[in-house]
Amino acid sequence: MNIHGFDLGSRYMDLKPLGCGGNGLVFSAVDNDCDKRVAVKKIVLTDPQSVKHALREIKIIRRLDHDNIVKVFEILGPSGSQLTDDVGSLTELNSVYIVQEYMETDLANLLEQGPLLEEHARLFMYQLLRGLKYIHSANVLHRDLKPANLFINTEDLVLKIGDFGLARIMDPHYSHKGHLSEGLVTKWYRSPRLLLSPNNYTKAIDMWAAGCIFAEMLTGKTLFAGKTVWGKIRFRSTSYTQTKINSIWINDLNVKSKIINKLGEHRKAHLSALWENERI
Repeated sequence: MNIHGFDLGSRYMDLKPLGCGGNGLVFSAVDNDCDKRVAVKKIVLTDPQSVKHALREIKIIRRLDHDNIVKVFEILGPSGSQLTDDVGSLTELNSVYIVQEYMETDLANLLEQGPLLEEHARLFMYQLLRGLKYIHSANVLHRDLKPANLFINTEDLVLKIGDFGLARIMDPHYSHKGHLSEGLVTKWYRSPRLLLSPNNYTKAIDMWAAGCIFAEMLTGKTLFAGKTVWGKIRFRSTSYTQTKINSIWINDLNVKSKIINKLGEHRKAHLSALWENERI
């Protein structure tokens, strides 16, 4: 069956558009073999760079298996052909399809309705951190954590991390300084380190994004929403004060007090003094 450029053969029917992933178009479809709806991501292979990105994503998702990560069922070629374990064969194809479990919605859609209940935010954050712990233990950086990449089934409130189109395997014994690209992570969820040193970062960038997402779940508003790189740095440097933290829910008041006290006194400083050696 070939619809909207999706050439999946006769096995997958009733295609419906879902959106765009990190490097591909996503549809839902019914798998006739099991009569269940799945999500299918199509990656178009147009040049060596797109093949390289697809190979990296496939290698990463094949090594991940966790309750809080969207499960991948199989990788297919045009007309639904099976791909061998030799992913190098992608160089001979013009597209590849990643068939994965279908999730009802994503966190971005839920947040369009406003902030979450505290118990729901706590549950989703626990699952996000649980999935992140597993991903990082496999020496993988997600690099594009945002509400739209956190998928949820509202019936059982299960959250799963998806879309590894920008993920990267990190070798803990090798320095990646100078080899990691800048065009990562939706801007609102970028850490200061990524903004100021885009070629040298660690797993901490995923943790920063997770913290921003947690605050957004609780307030219904993006935590740091500057429109420019300069604006984002300024906002992160000056606005995260004791008042800001007090506006974000923390379950235990004693914990809240300890966190605020550890921040110390906030003294204003010009940004040029804070990062005089950095290029903005």
